[in-house]
Amino acid sequence: MTQTSTTSPEATAPLRRRLGLVQATALNMIDMVGIGPFVTLPLVMGFMGPYFLLAWLVGAGLSVVDGLIWSELGAAYPEAGGSYRFLKLAYGEHTWGRLMSFLYVWQTLIQAPLVLASGAIGFAQYFGYLVPFDAAAPWQPKLVSGTVVLLLIALLYRRIEDIGKLGVMLWVGVLGLMTWLIFGGITHATHEVAWLPEGGLAALPGILISAAMGQAAVKTIYSYLGYYNVCHLGGEVKEPHKLIPRSIFLSILGIAALYLLLNWSVGTVIPWQEASKSEFIVSTFVERLYGVAAAKAATALVLWVAFASLFAVLLGYSRIPYAAAADGEFLPVFGRLHPTKQFPHVSLLILGGVGFVFSLLFRLGEVISAILAMRILIQFVGQAVGLVLLRNRRGTQGLPFRMPLYPLPVVLAIAVWLFILYSTGPTLILSALGVTAAGVVAFLLWSRSQGRWPFEQ
Repeated sequence: MTQTSTTSPEATAPLRRRLGLVQATALNMIDMVGIGPFVTLPLVMGFMGPYFLLAWLVGAGLSVVDGLIWSELGAAYPEAGGSYRFLKLAYGEHTWGRLMSFLYVWQTLIQAPLVLASGAIGFAQYFGYLVPFDAAAPWQPKLVSGTVVLLLIALLYRRIEDIGKLGVMLWVGVLGLMTWLIFGGITHATHEVAWLPEGGLAALPGILISAAMGQAAVKTIYSYLGYYNVCHLGGEVKEPHKLIPRSIFLSILGIAALYLLLNWSVGTVIPWQEASKSEFIVSTFVERLYGVAAAKAATALVLWVAFASLFAVLLGYSRIPYAAAADGEFLPVFGRLHPTKQFPHVSLLILGGVGFVFSLLFRLGEVISAILAMRILIQFVGQAVGLVLLRNRRGTQGLPFRMPLYPLPVVLAIAVWLFILYSTGPTLILSALGVTAAGVVAFLLWSRSQGRWPFEQ
């Protein structure tokens, strides 16, 4: 059978390039912050003790190194779908690239709703500080998390230029909350916070490769994820060859500074031994400084930040199945654009709907490490290897952005990602491999029905 041609999503159903640097960076940053740092901060302190800041530095370092990979690929191939397009191009559009990109989309149909559910569940957890739930009515937090997902779908059901403006407004709330918390720590510091372990730099290597660092890094890296959101929106970004790398690094550096200052501020007011046991650490922090009324206001801002992050998450992920379907590599229904608003509304509704169901079924602690374990092999490691394959095959001529010190950042990123995967534990590793294996079976069935590689006639 004749090979079905594949074309760019932009060639079959063009999206509008309306997002500028401020809007793209805002969407990245609100994706990154979310509920993550507010629920993982106590967990990291529990793992690392007085050296909890090191784990946040490790997360920032991996984000910078991995950001070089995303920047080079995103600037060179600025299309909707991000990793979907990168993997397909790197491994061969008509052969193994079809499998790798299919597996990425397959995982997205599971992990994107899980990410959405984790944020909605965290939102409900902090909402319990403002309106305590009845322990005898477990449906109450589920009602809150489910309502959050439905509201997100409603807000995203509109044109991309309107979403960019709304994203900037939500970003202002993120910066406002972080600035308030950091200012509180600066003006009320009573405890010392260590940046380096006792023994100085000589003791650093042992801590960096310890089991505690591995567990803590899983939590901090979860909180940094999202710096690449602009790549998912590559088909809707102005001057992507310049804007995408700038947006990625502005996001990483800005969020790293905010996270480090936030953790330092909390640690200078509340000893890590106490903070590591707090369920509402931000609320406790503000209540200690300014009283109950201020703590409730801060909690409301945490909810704002969590909602803003989920807004960016669902926006970016909804473009991935769309890109695959528009490319002829996934179910055609995901490739449909809204007839007047020109956005992938079917993809948005399906991912949002599954996220709604997941928000009613799972608990927060069950999904954070699982989300990361599922992503590492196909998306992060697979993409890093794919960049090497692309460079070897196509060279570097014409690349809008080329990472410095190549291939060192690629090797370092792969090594650290594999260390993080190992740190998630054997159960989650096996679960991730199981999802991948199921994806391979689905791909083979799909390809056989289409008469495409590896079943060409």
